[in-house]
Amino acid sequence: MPRISLIIPAHNESAFLPGCLEAARQAADRIGSTVEIVVVLNRCTDDTEAIARRHGCVIVREDAKNLYALRNAGLAAAAGEIIVTCDADSRMHPDSFLEILKRLDSGKVVGGGAVVLPERWSPGIVASGFAILPYLAFTGVSFGLFWFWKRDFEAIGGFDTRFVSVEDVDFAQRLKAHGRKSGRAWGTLLRTPLVTSCRKFDQFGDWYLLRNPAFVRKVFRGDDRQAADQFWYDVRSD
Repeated sequence: MPRISLIIPAHNESAFLPGCLEAARQAADRIGSTVEIVVVLNRCTDDTEAIARRHGCVIVREDAKNLYALRNAGLAAAAGEIIVTCDADSRMHPDSFLEILKRLDSGKVVGGGAVVLPERWSPGIVASGFAILPYLAFTGVSFGLFWFWKRDFEAIGGFDTRFVSVEDVDFAQRLKAHGRKSGRAWGTLLRTPLVTSCRKFDQFGDWYLLRNPAFVRKVFRGDDRQAADQFWYDVRSD
């Protein structure tokens, strides 16, 4: 039985999934053991499934337009006692699994997230990061690459699918509160950052978030279906 299961939601990710899987393979090599990779297919019409199968991934299907319904479906199929989640357009650090095992095995941490770096930089991307920084600081959690014990995930009821956006923040806050009950803190991977694509900036423009503050407020409210579809679920048809 694998100790770690990596959950990757995927909607038409043939352009990005190979890089995500290669980064996961390199990280698994550093710990010297097999990592189970669960790819959750979401309304795919491209070669995502074929790519996942060539890499020996476990295949799960979930058609809901809700990212964390996908994560919950992946978790239900996962065999590992430790869960890591990663978006298909992101690449983990080669030492991510090493650092996660070290943190969780210490018994001092309930789980956590990671520092997230863009694959490219621009004034608009930097300004957007500073614009949302106060909100992230207010929540007191990090995300991007979630990692936790599966038993703790089950104890808090998983991801809340009533949200259509910022479900990650809700989950992180509930996991953090759960950890406090047993004296375990929230952790952030600082030395092993996650590198993510800038496709949203490529699609909407590097200054989009700053030029559309009303839209940003809708997204961070978490219950606006139209805003979620516009930015995530219906924006890519390829």
